[in-house]
Amino acid sequence: MTLNATVDWSVKQWELTASAQAVGPFVRAGFLKAWWSSFGTPDEPLEVVVDDTGLVPLWHTVDAIRFAGDPDLTDYHAPLGIDGSQLLVDFVLSRSRGTSYVFDSMPEEAASSIAAFFSYQGVDVEPQQHAVAMRLALPISFDEYLMSIGKKQRHEMRRKVRRFAEQLGDPILTEGDAFDDLELFFSFHRQAEGDKGTFMTETRADFFRELLKIDGARLDVLRDGSGEPVAASFGFVDADAYYLYNSAYDPAKADTSPGIVMLSMLIEQAIGHERRWFDFLKGDETYKYRLGAEERPLYQVSGIQ
Repeated sequence: MTLNATVDWSVKQWELTASAQAVGPFVRAGFLKAWWSSFGTPDEPLEVVVDDTGLVPLWHTVDAIRFAGDPDLTDYHAPLGIDGSQLLVDFVLSRSRGTSYVFDSMPEEAASSIAAFFSYQGVDVEPQQHAVAMRLALPISFDEYLMSIGKKQRHEMRRKVRRFAEQLGDPILTEGDAFDDLELFFSFHRQAEGDKGTFMTETRADFFRELLKIDGARLDVLRDGSGEPVAASFGFVDADAYYLYNSAYDPAKADTSPGIVMLSMLIEQAIGHERRWFDFLKGDETYKYRLGAEERPLYQVSGIQ
């Protein structure tokens, strides 16, 4: 196995199968290039280790070797290809003694693969759960979905959709315009209270502008009966799933529950497109459970060489 470290975003190995299923764009060149161009710094370099049948993007932070992609913005990590996990382990073990490594946000199958290759090299590491993603297994119809969430939640969802329609007209979900609706999405964020209101810095806005250019990225806008925008969601689609990355709504319309109305329509849309999963991504917020999502544990492998 010949290793090569490169920052070439165009090598074909970026398309190799990930070591965990349904991890969306977060392990791919498009997402990580957008992240790096927005947040990368020369003092914490990126290194992409690759051979013919594996690739792993690594980030040399001030305190450890990590997967490329800040875990606050990157919901899943996993090596690519049949050699990806071995590449990662061999790279770590080639570093000088005392080098720390922290590999986070991995579904169980990716973490177990890395731990196994460490074990082959005589290094005992135990994956530790450190977070969860929340995802909803989609049935074949929206009616079946509504039945699955139970009488109370089904009633609440229908009540909120009905109240929205009574106050603002029938809700309409449209795919957003790449410029105007993205700026609207930013505006909704900045009007919010608390941490959400300060999240959308200009640097993060530039990051979202770059993300919208990658394959599978989409912006959906919830509009009222007259066509006025009320909420927006930023997500990704692939053959497996819809991944809900971020959302925001007009705080002036909060009493019409635009967030829940939009989510119900996004779930219905994903079912209509025959997706397997609706992935709410990281975080165990209560509303995700209420909408039927289940925990997907995420693991971390860490140690000192």
